[in-house]
Amino acid sequence: MTAPRRDTRGIVDARELLTRVQFRRRVPAVPLRPYVEHYWLIDWDLAEPYATHVVPHPSVNIVFQRYADRPGFGEVAGVGLELFSQKLVGRGRVCGVQFRPGGFRPFAPGRSVTDWTGRRLPLDVVFGGAERSGSGAAAAPGVLEPDDEDARVAALDAFLAPLLRGGPRVLEQTGLAMRLADRIRRDRTIRRVADFARDEGMSVRALQRLFAGYVGVSPKWVLLRHRVHEALERAASGAAADWAAVAAELGYSDQAHLIRDVTATVGVSPTAYGR
Repeated sequence: MTAPRRDTRGIVDARELLTRVQFRRRVPAVPLRPYVEHYWLIDWDLAEPYATHVVPHPSVNIVFQRYADRPGFGEVAGVGLELFSQKLVGRGRVCGVQFRPGGFRPFAPGRSVTDWTGRRLPLDVVFGGAERSGSGAAAAPGVLEPDDEDARVAALDAFLAPLLRGGPRVLEQTGLAMRLADRIRRDRTIRRVADFARDEGMSVRALQRLFAGYVGVSPKWVLLRHRVHEALERAASGAAADWAAVAAELGYSDQAHLIRDVTATVGVSPTAYGR
């Protein structure tokens, strides 16, 4: 990886967001790249409040953030199960680490990733007293204060590197979980978890255990989330969509199931979302 991905998949109304904030992605230091998708940096200075919404990826994030009404702080955000919304007011800054699906476990090897799913927790709760070595909440100012973007990236590298401490078994299982989660993201022919497990030479139960421990959600949830992301991308493109055809392409039994999943995720149908 020499450059981060450039798509805005998962960001609701990305074009509007990018007119309100400065948003950049950066790659981490080489030893961290097998596990980290990218760093994401956001700065804003708004005359009026603005609410941003994201349909989360099946990824854990570490987020350092500073808002107009509170000092800087850091937290671990487990895989988000619902639409995430954040109101931005005045001036602020966020520096985030998005791990690859399945890539977080070596940084907190003692706990299943499901322990963090749907939760946002202070750094020292997750990393167990790491603040004493400068890797806990006290690291937030060091990441957030520099105006120089390269300095912020260097601070994130310095924060993460000491936390990479998974043993051989954890690293082996992490590699397998990342590979399988990435295949689900890329391979549109995957329709059923049972068929996927069989193709990989695993039982469904073994696949579910792996995803619970290393991804934080089930393989079925990952499959459905990528389907919703793809449907939202089609809706946001502005082109008229044949939703029955899209549903068939994404592996749904019918159009109604696709519309149901999108509506449950963002609160409106694909057509209304596009408008």
